[in-house]
Amino acid sequence: MIEQHYRNTLRKIYARLHDHQINWVVTGSLGMALQGMELEVHDIDIQTDQRGAYKIESVFSEYVVSAVHYAESERIRSHLGALEIDGVKVEIMGDIQKLLSDQIWEEPVPIEQYKHWIQYEGMQVPVLSLEYECQAYLKMGRTEKAERIKKWLEENRF
Repeated sequence: MIEQHYRNTLRKIYARLHDHQINWVVTGSLGMALQGMELEVHDIDIQTDQRGAYKIESVFSEYVVSAVHYAESERIRSHLGALEIDGVKVEIMGDIQKLLSDQIWEEPVPIEQYKHWIQYEGMQVPVLSLEYECQAYLKMGRTEKAERIKKWLEENRF
């Protein structure tokens, strides 16, 4: 069950982004919950491309708490920013790249290739497929999360 304040914030995001030409998806815990996994949602993660990250920041300018900027850590890099909408943290990630085991950065994630549409409370919400999420968590070394997704997929295939 997704708590009401996350549902309300998702509705605001959807309403504003619905009419813009932005390639975006909900990812992370909310994306997984929207696809039926039972887990606690702590924030909303939006994945997009570089242009989309700056456009989303512009569309939600009154909610920006961290301007979109290029950020790189040991294993991941992207155009990263954060919003706070009605007390809910919303992370924006554009053109995410993960460092592969051979120490080469993968190409930015082509989210269109992994986009899956979920009908939720009258909205057609774009999410990243759970199969892709599982592989992404493995690449980031987050094996426990990847195993949880894999197990859920095995138990819920029809």
